[in-house]
Amino acid sequence: MDGVLVHEDKALPGAADLISHWREVGTPFLVLTNNSMYTPRDLAAKLARGGLEIAEEQIWTSALATAAFLADQAPQGSAFVIGETGLTTAMHEAGFVMSDARPDFVVLGETRTYSFEAITRAIRLINDGARFIATNPDVTGPSAEGALPATGAVAALITAATKREPYYVGKPNPMMFRSAMNKLGAHSERTGMIGDRMDTDIVAGIEAGLHSVLVLSGIASQDDLAHYPFRPAAVHDSVADLLKQLKG
Repeated sequence: MDGVLVHEDKALPGAADLISHWREVGTPFLVLTNNSMYTPRDLAAKLARGGLEIAEEQIWTSALATAAFLADQAPQGSAFVIGETGLTTAMHEAGFVMSDARPDFVVLGETRTYSFEAITRAIRLINDGARFIATNPDVTGPSAEGALPATGAVAALITAATKREPYYVGKPNPMMFRSAMNKLGAHSERTGMIGDRMDTDIVAGIEAGLHSVLVLSGIASQDDLAHYPFRPAAVHDSVADLLKQLKG
């Protein structure tokens, strides 16, 4: 989503036209984000304000991927969750009970206000046997004032206290893309992934067997390609250039 379709909540050039093209030709698609704070409904409204009309059913977050993964691992399980509405709603809808009494899992996601009390409780529950899950490994997130500590940074704190590494469901874990393909009913051989980061999007796309396209409208630059031992299938300046190729 960010760096591919939007930047600072505004649609990037070509983004609306690409979405329209996919709808015209009947190409199923999902918009993915590692951010677990918001529900798909919240994100759909946010995208609409930025100039993109995308249904909430076409949005797939690390919170939804995490809930889907855990529902498969432990149906009707219990979890102690640190996160915002996007994560707690996804866990509830997947059939989980929120509990701090011997839960099956401790699930860590993004939140605007990490509570020392909640982190302490998470550490004690993990030490008592709860399995440690995190929505994504991003260590910082953006804000108007600068970088904020994110899920990966708080997970590192918990790991230091428990000696337990979390299982990250979001990118660069290809699980994120496989769960999205399950939602679409798609097969990897006929699925493409468009991302703006080599270290999360592209590596996960390659490992999931997808046709991986890098756009240079977000984090990555042309120079970054030389620093990685893998390559995307294609590189474009933006989705506007990709659309020209699709129509050409």
